[in-house]
Amino acid sequence: MNSVAPEHTMKHHRRPYTDYAARTFLWQVSADGKVATITLNRPERKNPLTFDSYAELRDLFRGLVYATDIKTVVITGAGGNFCSGGDVHEIIGPLTRMSMPELLDFTRMTGDLVKAMRACPQPIVAAVDGVCAGAGAMMALASDLRLGTPAARTAFLFTRVGLAGADMGACTLLPRVIGQGRASELLYTGRAMSADEGAQWGFFNSLHQGAGLLEAAQSLAAQLAAGPTFAHGITKKLLHQEWNMGVDEAIEAEAEAQAICMQTRDFRRAYEAFVAKRKPVFEGD
Repeated sequence: MNSVAPEHTMKHHRRPYTDYAARTFLWQVSADGKVATITLNRPERKNPLTFDSYAELRDLFRGLVYATDIKTVVITGAGGNFCSGGDVHEIIGPLTRMSMPELLDFTRMTGDLVKAMRACPQPIVAAVDGVCAGAGAMMALASDLRLGTPAARTAFLFTRVGLAGADMGACTLLPRVIGQGRASELLYTGRAMSADEGAQWGFFNSLHQGAGLLEAAQSLAAQLAAGPTFAHGITKKLLHQEWNMGVDEAIEAEAEAQAICMQTRDFRRAYEAFVAKRKPVFEGD
């Protein structure tokens, strides 16, 4: 039996996302084309998610695996709030009338958004102000870094609507970020975590006054975008994958990963810059 090589290769899947036309949120890209900002933009309702915005966000993060330009992503919300979770009228109401298979399709789709955020190589920075609840809290949790304001209130409030705290990966992601005991309290009670608690517990990397939050998040994202972005993608992958590894397997995985990074031009650029006593300029390859 003869095998025929596929006509298309990976390069045909790769494309720029600078001109991505978002339908359910705002999409803005920095002047250098490296930092994308997603703004959840339904401020009159505190930026809830709908079936359509869930799906578009999932598909966007899946597609960013093949982006040729975007190196980091910032997620924020309009109007002084991050995201109030699933829209009560557009999601919660319809869910009460669905069959079990339809409900499972929905819960798998929401989980797929978190999977896509963890699988894309770009570091994701969440800029959290005001209300950050339910699925919104999970989007913040699924991000790599989180900046908040003193007004941020983060609530995994699934129990408030009669559901389990186990939603979109909450029972595995939240304990790893803030600890099992603290996560248990938040997931059982559904109460809001204050900004100070979030900072003390390691949920927030830093707090900023509201007017400076987005600028701080974009500045951090730009700093990461100026770094060795191929290597950043490796770091993100292993931060995720090593949760399921023993120490020996993790050390081996990192040995293999670092050997791959040593083949990049950025590694050579860093060496040449060190020898010449100048700052390296990374290009992500």
